Amino acid sequence: MESPVFEEFEPAGDCGCPGCVHRRRVLAYAPAGGSVGHPVAFRPLVVAAAASAVVAAQAAPALAAPHTAERPGAPGVPGVPAGDEPATPQGPRAPLYGPAGRPADPADPSIPTTSRAISRTDIIERARKWVDRKVPYSVSAFWSDGYRQDCSGYVSMAWNLPGNEWTGSLGQYAERIGKDELQPGDVLLFHNASDPYGGSHVVLFGGWTDGARTTYVAYEQTPPNTLRRTTPYAYWNNSAGYVPYRYKGVTDGTVRAEGAGAAAQARTPFPGVAHFGPGANNPHVTELGRLLVERGGARFYATGPGPRWTDTDRAAIRAFQQAQGWQGSAADGLPGPLTWELLLTGGGRDIPAAEDAQDAHGVPGYPGRAAFRPGAVDGQVTRLGRQLVRKGFGRHYVTGPGPRWSEADRRNVEDFQRAQGWRGGAADGLPGPETWRRLFS
Repeated sequence: MESPVFEEFEPAGDCGCPGCVHRRRVLAYAPAGGSVGHPVAFRPLVVAAAASAVVAAQAAPALAAPHTAERPGAPGVPGVPAGDEPATPQGPRAPLYGPAGRPADPADPSIPTTSRAISRTDIIERARKWVDRKVPYSVSAFWSDGYRQDCSGYVSMAWNLPGNEWTGSLGQYAERIGKDELQPGDVLLFHNASDPYGGSHVVLFGGWTDGARTTYVAYEQTPPNTLRRTTPYAYWNNSAGYVPYRYKGVTDGTVRAEGAGAAAQARTPFPGVAHFGPGANNPHVTELGRLLVERGGARFYATGPGPRWTDTDRAAIRAFQQAQGWQGSAADGLPGPLTWELLLTGGGRDIPAAEDAQDAHGVPGYPGRAAFRPGAVDGQVTRLGRQLVRKGFGRHYVTGPGPRWSEADRRNVEDFQRAQGWRGGAADGLPGPETWRRLFS
């Protein structure tokens, strides 16, 4: 067999495969201006890895694990060895200051110790901003918001603290809790008394990823930049030393064993992302739908909700996520731990009425399939018809359009769907979330 030809390339800077993670770890602590091996020497390693992958793929099962940045520490989590985690040194306690500021005395008495009120939703939203920007790790640099770019500075930022804390002082803003009490926005803190600045670490808890509570979503500042990743409880290494803490200023999301809180507490914890999405058919989908109906999503469901995942579930989830002010991948219509937690506890904002809802691009909120079934009379039918006319798809109207769903509406919608290149059941004349989005975009 002829030998395969490989093109030399430099992997993406945030590639999560074991080789790239190890290389970044070494580069992070290389002398300034130095290098780790010759650049060309690294490329054959990539080529060799690719060749090995080709050979392995020939014998791999159809459902092989995807290439992922998630790392081990718990059974079934792929990646680099748990002991290969990069070190996370931290700077001292200091007040807020911008990129041009000077480090302050770590014992500066001017730093207040009061706890500012903040919701769990806002904590996670603040944490996500650094993830989206891939803020580089540094014990001496400060991001544009004034917070130090290390692990404790990151938590200080997410909690909206008045200054940059470190693992030795974060505890004064928080109270110790148990593993079973953890909710999004809490932290897992490891303060190493024998090496406090070089051997300590703290991560923000984003929610459980499995019902057994063995892995969770962690938001953390670690070399080379801010990450959001699935992490084994309590952490990849020094697990026994991590202690759960809750910020004293958190204002929502705590489930109490009374009234509606007791009902929420009796419900299932987040079962994991594998239970949702195309092809899913299980009781958790039904439970999710019921929670969405309670939070203003009833208009999305003509029937149900039921155990089979549909576009209706996704549209309702996206509407709930957008109601929290989330955009892009954070409002993808697929539930994660924080979405589930907010629905369970009654936290965050309800889904607004269709006439008030708009996404980030000004598209009005999808009113749900119930508005477009035979016999329906709804103002959203008029809105739909007028937009069809504006787009040039109103040829079947003799009068109107009006609020009563008619065959003319259906045929005009079908024309629009066929213009998108859709056929068969995808062009049935009944507007779903994607038809609605394209029509009003």
